[in-house]
Amino acid sequence: MGVVLDQLLNLMVENDSSDLHITAGVPPMLRIDGKLVPLKHPALTPPETKELCYSVLTDMQKHRFEENWELDFSFGKENLGRFRGNVFTQRGAIAGAFRLLPAHIRNYQELGLPAVTSEFARKPRGLILLTGPTGSGKTTTLASMVDQVNRERHEHIVTIEDPIEYVFQHKNCIVNQREIGSDTKSFANALRSVLREDPDVVLIGEMRDLETIKIALTLSETGHLTLATLHTNTAVQTINRVIDVFPPHEQAQVRAQLSFVLEGIMCQTLIPKIGGGRVLAVEVLTPNPAIRNLIREDKVHQIYSQQQIGQEKWKMQTLNQSLSDLYLRKLITYEDALNKSQEPEELKRIISDPDAVQMMRQRAVRK
Repeated sequence: MGVVLDQLLNLMVENDSSDLHITAGVPPMLRIDGKLVPLKHPALTPPETKELCYSVLTDMQKHRFEENWELDFSFGKENLGRFRGNVFTQRGAIAGAFRLLPAHIRNYQELGLPAVTSEFARKPRGLILLTGPTGSGKTTTLASMVDQVNRERHEHIVTIEDPIEYVFQHKNCIVNQREIGSDTKSFANALRSVLREDPDVVLIGEMRDLETIKIALTLSETGHLTLATLHTNTAVQTINRVIDVFPPHEQAQVRAQLSFVLEGIMCQTLIPKIGGGRVLAVEVLTPNPAIRNLIREDKVHQIYSQQQIGQEKWKMQTLNQSLSDLYLRKLITYEDALNKSQEPEELKRIISDPDAVQMMRQRAVRK
């Protein structure tokens, strides 16, 4: 075989690539600034893709993959950093996707996150949700928040991940990281036992099902700071997802529970930056008394208007407000801003007359 995986991982780092794709019938591909770029290499054959993917698997991981035909895992390479991998089968051949995890955990300023991110990390208890599509930087934001807790508090942090991505050093906190498949059999199993582990902060890699969401709400209600991710695109979608996963007869109780424990939602997406690289657009919801009441009364559809007028006092922002700011600062193109917007017509109005929109918000706040 003409190439080994270590060479491809080196190329990832050299080209500031986020992902490496290995699949039969095409050359190895790097994702650079959000776009796939083929390497100068012949198309890979099925035996080559198997050899490349298997080269970083332990015997136990190979056995699990051959049983399930797919596998999430992570691994480190000296002088390169850590990587998250997913190996799967397609049309009878083995394929893999590998993501580079930066060795340095960056703070919210370096990541381009709003300052309220730091305030969320200082919450003593409650539920903080990080949402967005795959590859939008949720894990990196969570790592920044956990690192802040690790530096500023003297507490016990437990993370439950599939797989472990960022490795945290013990600073002022004890950090115990549990990986699905290696340290525990499932998110539900780990969460059922976490209350007996004397945690102060719990990170849940992903709230995947009813049981996981139910335990996350209970953790938040019993005085723990709970950080978790969901694959939703807006704050309103996120609240609806949490509630709708429960049977109808339980939803009124869940709305009440969520209205008390929710402390923040951040929905993020990455956009190509003019001149190269990518930049982060973020929607922020900070539950104020009005929003908590709307959740309890099943009027979630009215929350968006509260976000529009809550920018100054409550440090909220809609995705459109974030996109318009990035566009007016000449960081992203008009087309990319509209493509990422959930409400493109509103975004056009904001961009065409931002001063008028700001005055409208101020009048609404005074009322």
